[in-house]
Amino acid sequence: MADESEKKEKKEAKPKADAKPKGDAKGKGDAKGKAEGKAKKGKGKEAAAATGPTIGEAEAPARIPRLREHYDKSVLPELMKRFSYANPMQAPRLRKIVVNMGVGDALQNIKLLDTAAGELSIISGQKAAIRRAKKSIANFKLREGQPIGCMVTLRGARMYEFYDRLVNVALPRIRDFRGVPTRSFDGRGNYTLGLTEQIIFPEINYDRVEKIRGMDVTFVTSARNDEEGMELLRLMSMPFRQR
Repeated sequence: MADESEKKEKKEAKPKADAKPKGDAKGKGDAKGKAEGKAKKGKGKEAAAATGPTIGEAEAPARIPRLREHYDKSVLPELMKRFSYANPMQAPRLRKIVVNMGVGDALQNIKLLDTAAGELSIISGQKAAIRRAKKSIANFKLREGQPIGCMVTLRGARMYEFYDRLVNVALPRIRDFRGVPTRSFDGRGNYTLGLTEQIIFPEINYDRVEKIRGMDVTFVTSARNDEEGMELLRLMSMPFRQR
């Protein structure tokens, strides 16, 4: 009996060779996991840099429009000198350009509206929005909610690009062009120009045009009066008619 008890005590006192300290194993595992996580993050950043910006990240602008540079370098100093502004933020500038095309014959054929919206999208470089009637007019057989036109509101770089193409390319293509009228200001520095043909824009293929349509182009500025608005557009190469 004494021999058996001694053998049991020796077995319990003998350390296990395979056992390893738990603390060291855990520490090594944590360090290894952190190292792998950092490596994965580094690879993810490299892949993102190679493929480009992801959704939600701001992309750098491709380039500054030519007329925007012209405004900053030439138009703004001239306006400050002409009207004696104390702060450059007081000088008038273009806020937006609104292009509106009415399609009254869409009441009989809705497909004409789709064609007009497509042409306006090509001209402006932005998808046109369908406009609907706000109230019913019995004499015109018009009901509230019926689509009767399309429009586009341009801001930022697209606004300056459209203005550049309109002034330097489209308007000179008008037959017997002698300049745009100077009486189309609204008293608040905003100017509206009426165009009778959409084919003056080179983006429109004349052979595919089903019907000649006009449009209204409104230049919304931050000017306080018509004099400031007219001077702004004149310095930005708007070909006003000579008095």
